[in-house]
Amino acid sequence: MTALAVQHPDRVPIVEFAISPSVVRRACPGVETQYDFEERMDLDAVCCSARFEKIRQNADGTYTDEWGVVYGPGTEVIDHPIQGPIRTKDDLVRYAPPDPEAPHRLGNLAELVGRFKGKKAIIFHQRAAFMWSAYLNGIDHLLVNFLAEPDLAHELMDMVLSVMLRIARRAIRAGADIIVLGDDYAGTRGPMFSPAVFRTFVLPRLKKMVDTIHEEGGKVVKHSDGSLWLLLDDMVGAGIDGLNPIEQVAGMDLGEVKRKYGSRLCLIGNVDCGHLLSHGTTDEVEAAVRECIRQGAPGGGYMLSSSNSIHSGVKPENYLAMIAAGRKYGVHDAVQRTAGSDWKA
Repeated sequence: MTALAVQHPDRVPIVEFAISPSVVRRACPGVETQYDFEERMDLDAVCCSARFEKIRQNADGTYTDEWGVVYGPGTEVIDHPIQGPIRTKDDLVRYAPPDPEAPHRLGNLAELVGRFKGKKAIIFHQRAAFMWSAYLNGIDHLLVNFLAEPDLAHELMDMVLSVMLRIARRAIRAGADIIVLGDDYAGTRGPMFSPAVFRTFVLPRLKKMVDTIHEEGGKVVKHSDGSLWLLLDDMVGAGIDGLNPIEQVAGMDLGEVKRKYGSRLCLIGNVDCGHLLSHGTTDEVEAAVRECIRQGAPGGGYMLSSSNSIHSGVKPENYLAMIAAGRKYGVHDAVQRTAGSDWKA
């Protein structure tokens, strides 16, 4: 929480919002859950997500969740959406969204609060409005509808936002310290939409979500993969407290983001999980962590994390090396030595 307030903690916090169960089991035999792994490895936060359960298993192996979205099961924490239930305004009129007050909606949050409140930051992962709307409408259709049927896009996103605002309020009142908003806005070559479209459809709803979380006393971390340079001024202006994951392969240079925005928000990232953590050596991982801390930690407001998530392809030994290097180079004195002339206490 100190880092999230853009201040100096005693060492750089180490966090990860999503860790593949297969990596958990291989890194710590006998440990099954992400939060048990976070406790075993003494990470600085524990994480859970809003829960939308399967309501139908389909004969072809796909399944449908409470949103009515059909998924193809895969090896990662989040499965791949195949088809959503909303194509037209008539579909939207007939549609009933999931109940934000459902008892299971907050997932494992109550357990985490009971075990860790006051000891580790409690992180709750959900979305604002864009990605659930894209799942419901189909991402290609939604991007077209921003221009072709803007009324449908606005109404759909308002419906989603109303559900997610209520879930965010419930999560903070139940004990979550930080809400991570997981709507992706960009690919490696740039945003999925123009800044003008972003400001019309996405930004106002992001701002509403951020304001609501702050009203409840929570903090906000905005997660989005990809090259965000064209959108960052607006995203930071919406009042987010932290930015993740600052993806290197998309041209998101941690040092440059730090210079431009590091006095206004906490940066969380950006050890490469594509090639480095999946195929590199432990020595290469240690060197990358040291460089991330050199760029991100001076001046406060930095947390060590991957450039997306600890997915199933990550080598367990590399992730353990990343954590160990964070402890080695992230303490206050080591940060000062690593940063050299860049250090500003």
